[in-house]
Amino acid sequence: MNDAVNPNCQSGAVTSQNHGPLHLVTLGALGVVFGDIGTSPLYALKACLTAGGNPLPGPADVLGVLSLIFWALLLIITVKYVGCVLRADNRGEGGALALMALVIGEGKIQRPALIATLALLGCALFYGDGCITPAVSVLSAVEGLEVAEPTLAKAVVPLAVICLLGLFAFQRHGTGAIGNFFGPVMLLWFLVLALLGVRNIIQAPLVLWAVNPFYAVKFLYVHSGVALAVLGAVFLAVTGGEALYADLGHFGREPIRLAWFFVAWPALILNYFGQGALILTHPAAIENPFYLLAPSWALLPLVFLATAATIIASQAVISGVFSITQQAEHLGFLPRIRVLQTSDTSIGQIYVPSVNWILCAATVGLVLAFRSSDALTNAYGIAVAGTMVIQTTLLTMLLIGRWPQPKERVFLLVAVPMGLVDLLFFTANAEKIPSGGWFPVMFGFMVFVVMRTWMRGRTVVSEQMRRQERSTQSFLAEIAREPPQRVPGIAVFMSGNNQGIPRTLARNARYNGVLHAHTILMSVTTARIPRVSRGGKIKITRIAEGIDRVETQVGFMERPDVPRLLRDAEKAGLGYRTDNAAYFLGRDEIVIASPRGMARWRKYLFMFLARNSEFAGAHFGIPPERIIELGGQVQI
Repeated sequence: MNDAVNPNCQSGAVTSQNHGPLHLVTLGALGVVFGDIGTSPLYALKACLTAGGNPLPGPADVLGVLSLIFWALLLIITVKYVGCVLRADNRGEGGALALMALVIGEGKIQRPALIATLALLGCALFYGDGCITPAVSVLSAVEGLEVAEPTLAKAVVPLAVICLLGLFAFQRHGTGAIGNFFGPVMLLWFLVLALLGVRNIIQAPLVLWAVNPFYAVKFLYVHSGVALAVLGAVFLAVTGGEALYADLGHFGREPIRLAWFFVAWPALILNYFGQGALILTHPAAIENPFYLLAPSWALLPLVFLATAATIIASQAVISGVFSITQQAEHLGFLPRIRVLQTSDTSIGQIYVPSVNWILCAATVGLVLAFRSSDALTNAYGIAVAGTMVIQTTLLTMLLIGRWPQPKERVFLLVAVPMGLVDLLFFTANAEKIPSGGWFPVMFGFMVFVVMRTWMRGRTVVSEQMRRQERSTQSFLAEIAREPPQRVPGIAVFMSGNNQGIPRTLARNARYNGVLHAHTILMSVTTARIPRVSRGGKIKITRIAEGIDRVETQVGFMERPDVPRLLRDAEKAGLGYRTDNAAYFLGRDEIVIASPRGMARWRKYLFMFLARNSEFAGAHFGIPPERIIELGGQVQI
C-alpha cells in the first residue's frame, strides 16, 4: 500500500489503491473503522467525572478531565496510531499477526517464538475486546430511552439484545456493503456531535482552556488517590484506536487518515468540550451529560441516532476480528475455518460465520449479565490496553530491525514515550479486573489456549506424519523394483511437506498397485506477506518420469485455490494440462495413544478442533467431484 494517493482512475475520480474511489472508501471507513471511538462520548466523560466518587465536580475537575481526554486522543490515536502504527503495514494489512509476520519475515530480530507468543496474546485480547465493545456501545445508547421516557427502563435490555442480533445477522453482507450503508449514518452522527458540542461551548467558552496540559497534570496531582481510576475511565475515550490498525486491510491507510483528521477527531473534541461546558453551567447534568446536551425536542431522535451509531460502532472490532481470524488460520494458529469473500474488488472484505455467531453469543450474554452500561464500563478497557501494549512492543521490534541509527534512539523516540503511555493506561485498567474486567481477559485467555493447543497439536501430528512418509529415493527404488501399473490421467497428491513422498501416494502405490501417467506432488505454503502475485513463487521439479513436484506460495490473506495454482504452474512450464486432474487427499483419524507430547485435555481439545475444521477440499478450492480420499490413523 503506497502512502500517496493514486490519481490514475476513471472519470477523474481519485482512488484508494485496490479499494475504489477515495471519497467513497473514506465514507466507508468512517462507518466501519471509527464507529467504536465515535460513540465513546455516550459514556466516557461521565465515567471519568464519577470515577473519583465526586458526583458534582467543580470547574477545575471538569477542565482537568477534559484535558486528559484531549491529550489521550492526541497522543494515542493521532500521533501513535494514525501517525506511526498505520505506516507499519504488511503490504496493506494491519493487526498484531500482520505485524508479527513482518517482524519475523525480515529476520533481523531473533527469538521468533517469543514474537509469535506476543502476537497471539494480542490477538486473544482483541477477541475479548470484540465481544465487549458491541455490548457496552449498544446498551449505552439504548439507555437514552430512560432519559426520554423513564417508564421504558424495563425495555432497555431486550431492545439492546434485538439490536445486537440484527447487527450480527447483517454481517453476512460484508464490510463493503455495511460501510456503504453505515458511512452516511456515521457522517450524520459526527456532524450532530460537533453541533451539539459547539452549541454548549458558546455558553461556556472557558472550557477551551482544557487544551492546556497544565490542567491534566494538576488534576492528577490534586486527585492522586483516585488518579488510576480516573485514567482507566479516560481510556474509554480512545477505545477503538486498536481497530484502526486491525481494519487497515479493509479500507487502506489514506481513507482512514482522512476520515480521522477531517471528521472524527474534530467532532469528538467539540462534543467532549461541549459536555464539559454543560457541566460547568449545570453541574447536575453529570447524570447524563451527553443526552442533556440536546434540546428536549431533539432528545428522542438523538436516542434513535445514537442507537444506530452504536450498532455501527460494533462493526469496527467485528471487522477486525474477521481479519485477525483469517490471518491466524493461514499462519497455522487456528484450524481451517470457513471464510466467505464478500467483495469482488477488495480481497480484505470477508465474513467468518462461526466466529460471527460465537461473538454474538458472548455479546448477548454480557448484556444479559451486566444489564447496564455503567456496569459494563468496569469490564471495558483492559483488553484494549493490553492489545495496545503488545502492538507497541512489536512495532519497537520492527523499528529495531529497520533503524539505521544506533538502536538506543528507537527506545528513546518510540518505545519510551509510547510504552510509558500504554503501560500507564494498562495499569489503570488493571484495577477493573475484579469488577468485570475479568471477562474479556478470560475470553482472551480461552482464545489463546485454543491457538497454542492447535499450534502444538499440529507440530505433534506433523512429526508423526513425517515418520510415515517415504523418502524420494526409497520410493523411486521401490517402484523401479516392482513397477506399478501405469493408468492414464493426472493425479494430484496434496502434501504439507515439500520433501519426500506424501503418505497418500505411498498408500495408493502400495495397496492399489497403480501410478498415474502424470503424478503431481502439490505443496502450498503460506508466505509472511498478505498476498503473492499470481504466477509468482512457483517451483516445478521433475522427480522421475511422470512424477513432478509443484511448490507454490500464497499470502496469509489469500484463500489457496489449488486448481488456479496448477494453471499457473502450466504457464510456468509444467508441460501438460491439469483440467481433469483427480485430487488425492488424506483423511486421517487422530487417536490418543501416548501420555507424551501434550496434556490429555489438550489432546481432546485438539481432536475436537481437527474434527470440526473446514474440509481440506473446500479450503483448497478443489471441486468435490474430483476428490479421492485415502484414510488412515495418526497417534498423538
